[in-house]
Amino acid sequence: MSKIKVLVAEDHTIVRKGLCALLYAESDIEVVGEAANGREAIKMVEQLSPDVVLMDITMPELNGMDATRQLKKRFPDLKILILSMHTSEEYIFETLRAGASGYLVKRSATTDLIQAIHVAYKGDSYLSPDISNKVINYYVKQKEGVPDEPEGLDKLSDREREVLQLIAEGHANRDIAEQLFISPKTVEAHRANIQKKLKVSGTAELTKYAIIKGLVDLGF
Repeated sequence: MSKIKVLVAEDHTIVRKGLCALLYAESDIEVVGEAANGREAIKMVEQLSPDVVLMDITMPELNGMDATRQLKKRFPDLKILILSMHTSEEYIFETLRAGASGYLVKRSATTDLIQAIHVAYKGDSYLSPDISNKVINYYVKQKEGVPDEPEGLDKLSDREREVLQLIAEGHANRDIAEQLFISPKTVEAHRANIQKKLKVSGTAELTKYAIIKGLVDLGF
């Protein structure tokens, strides 16, 4: 029987190596690559064609939510499992809307990880037991007609989300332009559009917004 090819995307080396060690012990799973940020993950998916990607949410340069969104548009059959320390509804539903096959809380990953990979590989969804009630309650509210608040990030294009993250990480316009292969004027245009759509102004407010929404954290 062919092995399940897994790519691990996690920016903390110790955590990434620990996850890989768990997977190496499984006879039917093969770790085909390791990525330290979302941009690397996209490149490795293109090169290695994994079956399942384990994707951390908060990573530098391109976060896991936006990497998931971009990958699912290009590779709709790819299975992506989100790994996160966060258990808030906002993180969970943002990643599920992006197309993830499941959401794993890091503190329970050692017990749930292998099962989650097999479930996702078969085409089903997996949620850590300690967050499944949040999802159930959400859908109950939806069925009862309680409207969900519109998500500000949904107003942004993929490129605008990338620019927002890089601004929040402290990159100057010229550096952002070089990383994304666009002109500084285009970066300025994206910044203006982002501020208009999110109704915020200035780098400080953009950075605060990105941190609140989980695009970056204080330890990136």
